[in-house]
Amino acid sequence: MNQAMSVGMRRAARVAVVSLVLAGAGAGMTACQSDPDIDITKLGVETDPPETLYNQGLANIKAGKLAEASRKFDAIDRQSPFTEWSRKALVMSTFTKYRLGNNDDAISTGNRYLKQYPRSDDSAYVQYLVGLSYSKQIADVTQDQKASARTIEAMTKVVNDYPNSEYVEDAQAKIRFARDQLAGKEMQIGRYYLERKEYLAAIQRFRTVVEQYSNTNQVEEALSRLTETYYAMGLVEEAQTAAAVLGRNYPDSQWYADSYKLLQSGGVEPRENKRSWISRAATKLAGA
Repeated sequence: MNQAMSVGMRRAARVAVVSLVLAGAGAGMTACQSDPDIDITKLGVETDPPETLYNQGLANIKAGKLAEASRKFDAIDRQSPFTEWSRKALVMSTFTKYRLGNNDDAISTGNRYLKQYPRSDDSAYVQYLVGLSYSKQIADVTQDQKASARTIEAMTKVVNDYPNSEYVEDAQAKIRFARDQLAGKEMQIGRYYLERKEYLAAIQRFRTVVEQYSNTNQVEEALSRLTETYYAMGLVEEAQTAAAVLGRNYPDSQWYADSYKLLQSGGVEPRENKRSWISRAATKLAGA
């Protein structure tokens, strides 16, 4: 009796498990049918050969199912690490994660690829994707600019390590934009100090822009703000030099017109002192 009861209980347990599995499968089928970004074949993702998974991933991309494509490529990397299929899948995984806006994941996957395959034919493209993923995270100048610095670092590698690649031109454009953001951040902080009449702190920020970011869109305002700040401190000669350098390099700038007007209100005009750090920095401006 006890044995029969035991057998019966085991049989009942199997029936219950089967019922749960079937119910779950039915629910899963319904979910898959209602979600256009889920492929019902994903249940076999862990057993399909890498070539099949890779082609399925490409088909998912073509169909606009990027999340499913990403899962396929990640499955290849898990199942067949350090194979040619895995290498190709890492490239596509980086791409799909970038396109999905999963920038941190794209950066992580891309950097892992570059560590494992630093000299492959796809290294330039992956390095470019890493740079793009950082650039997508660049915030307004009122916020932290860590992503700008990392964009410059990543895109500089594209330019220096892969100078003949097709990605160099856009990498250079992304570098210029990121540098302008960093300069803009310095200007924002400098203006903050200037408004509070913390002149030395303001000058430090404006000077950084002139000396380190001379080829950005921020340099005209930086020179004008230096004119304003030095003039407010009573350092008229330095104010004249800043205005003179501004006028020589950007004669049609509204910032120069404002600086000229400020000096004239005090009975002086722009005049360059060759011994000033601003005059020395002007050489960089001329070649920017």
